Amino acid sequence: MSVTFDDIKAAAETIDGEVVKTPCTRSQTLSALTGADLVIKFENLQFTGSFKDRGALVKLKSLTPDESAAGVIAMSAGNHAQAVAYHATRLGIASTIVMPEGTPQVKAQNTQRLGARVVFEGETIDEAAVRARAIAADEGLTFVHPYDDPKIVAGQGTVALEMLADFPDLDILLVPIGGGGLISGNAIAAKGINPDIEIIGVEAAMYPSMYQALNGLTPQAGGRTIAEGIAVKTIGTMTLPIVERLVSDVLLVNESDLERGVQLLLGIEKTVAEGAGAATLAALLAHPERFAGRRVGAILTGGNIDLRLLSSVILRGLVRDGRIVRMRIEITDTPGTLARIAKIIGDADGNIIEVYHQRAFSGLSVKNADLDVVIETRDAEHVRDIMARLTAIGFRCTLLDSDAAMSPM
Repeated sequence: MSVTFDDIKAAAETIDGEVVKTPCTRSQTLSALTGADLVIKFENLQFTGSFKDRGALVKLKSLTPDESAAGVIAMSAGNHAQAVAYHATRLGIASTIVMPEGTPQVKAQNTQRLGARVVFEGETIDEAAVRARAIAADEGLTFVHPYDDPKIVAGQGTVALEMLADFPDLDILLVPIGGGGLISGNAIAAKGINPDIEIIGVEAAMYPSMYQALNGLTPQAGGRTIAEGIAVKTIGTMTLPIVERLVSDVLLVNESDLERGVQLLLGIEKTVAEGAGAATLAALLAHPERFAGRRVGAILTGGNIDLRLLSSVILRGLVRDGRIVRMRIEITDTPGTLARIAKIIGDADGNIIEVYHQRAFSGLSVKNADLDVVIETRDAEHVRDIMARLTAIGFRCTLLDSDAAMSPM
C-alpha cells in the first residue's frame, strides 16, 4: 500500500492537539560552525521524547473498535515502545511490547510505567519481532510495526509539514534513517509541498542498511553504536521504493561524529539528543562541503539517551577538545616535587582533578617516578602553555590519550 501527500495531511488532522507541535528554529551558532544555514526541528520535545509519537498515534486511531478492544503489540528497544505504550493507554487500548533481552532497564521501566506489558525475547530486534508476531497470532493482537506500515509512515511525515510551514524556503531536508519510515513520510510530504527540495538521509556507519540496499551491496551491519535508534539491519519493504524514488543521497556518519553531535547540541542548543537524534548534525559536521551555503532543515529525532552514556559522551568530548587532558610528568621522587608541579599548573590557571604516582609500574630509575595528572584546561593552546612552563624548569612531559595533537616536551 502506497502513502500519498493527502494521507499525510489527513494524518496531521488526526494528531492535531494530541502530539506536540515541536519548535523549529534556526541555529545561528551551528550555522556558523557547519557552513550551512541550519534549521532544527526539535522532536526530542515530544512527550515520550521522540518523533515516534506521531506515527504511533495515527496507527492506533486507525484501528477498528474490535481491534482496539483486543489490543496491540509491537517490538522495540525504546522510542517506538514508549510511543505505543503512551498513546495506547491514553486511548484505552491494551498494549504489549516485546523488547530484546539487552534493552536498558530504564527504557523497559519507562515503557511499563506508560502502561504496557513488556516481554523480553532474543538478542536483537529481529528476534524480538518473531516473538511479537507469534504473540499477536496467539492472542489476536494487532501488530504495530515501527516503520513498515503506511499509517506509521504517514504519521511521521507530519514533521515535514510543520517544518515547511515554518520555513518554506528549505533547500535540503536532512533525515536519519533506521528502517526508513521517517524519511519516507517526510520525503513524500516535503516533495508534495516543494518538488525541488532535496531529501538526504543519514545512517550510522555501523548500520548502513539503506545505503547498501540502494547501491546493490551485500547487507552487512552490526556493532555497538551510540545511535541505537537507527541501528536497523532490515529496512522496510514499503519504505525502500519510496527512498529510491525521492531521496537523492544517503550519508554515513561514524561514532565520533555522532558523539560530537550530541555534545554540540547540548552545549550550544542546550538540548539533549540521543545518538540517532544527533545524526543529522553529525552529517553536517562530517560532510560540510555537501551543505555549504544552503538552507538545511535537520530533524532532531529524539532525546532518550541514558544519563550514564550522556555523561561519558560529555567527558569524551571535553577530552577531544583539549579541555580535560591526562599528562605524564617524569619527576624525582623527593619531597616537595608534587607541590612545585601543582603550583606551576595552578599559576597557569590549570585545574588538577586527579593525580597518580606511578612508582612500581614505571620504567624509570628507582629514584624517579611518573606523575600522571588529569587537568581541566580551556583548550589545546592552554595545554601547550602549561607544558611549556613545566618543560622550562626541567620536567619532561607527555600528553596521554588525547586528540589535542601534542608532542612530548
